[in-house]
Amino acid sequence: MEKYTNRQEAGQVLAKALQHYAQQKNLLVLALPRGGVPVAFEIAQALHAPLDVFIVRKLGVPGHEELAMGALATGGTTVLNKYIIHEFAISTAALQAVTAKEQKELTRREQAYRDDKPFPKLQDKTVILVDDGIATGATMQAAIKALRALKAAKIVVAVPVAEANLAEKISTLADEFICPLKPTIFYAVGAWYDDFSQTSDEEVYDLLKTFKK
Repeated sequence: MEKYTNRQEAGQVLAKALQHYAQQKNLLVLALPRGGVPVAFEIAQALHAPLDVFIVRKLGVPGHEELAMGALATGGTTVLNKYIIHEFAISTAALQAVTAKEQKELTRREQAYRDDKPFPKLQDKTVILVDDGIATGATMQAAIKALRALKAAKIVVAVPVAEANLAEKISTLADEFICPLKPTIFYAVGAWYDDFSQTSDEEVYDLLKTFKK
């Protein structure tokens, strides 16, 4: 396969690669919104597993927002990059300001997607963590760290596409890594889809609401 028609097809391809988890007890599919949700929906349906979202918000360095000094995640987990914080001499006040801003957005998304349902306990669970692709790896790495902190028993990362070297790095952080496309010349996640139209908050909410285990 050279590229995917859309996120739904990507999810169906991943579901086939994950069939050994079908009907397994203590299985949970977690999607990184927004683009990971349509992909994860197909996987969860095929495996007869519960579906939920795992929201991660990057804490960008002030003035260099694309550079992550940490991340916030669903469940109240904060992951900090102490090296970046030290190198850029980030003050406690600056860190707190960025954290407060991103916490507000995380809370908004929690309310928009999950109606404030309590997040499921992850102890003893095999978690399949899904996104529509991996571009920089910062969000996925933060998500994996947060899931470790929440005591997930096993973390399976399933993505349709990731740049080859980045895929190798992520595979060392997860217990299992499923990624059908690992191009050496990557460009962007959207380059590997015919249709990569933006997933809306409404679509995320509707998929979660209509999901049938």
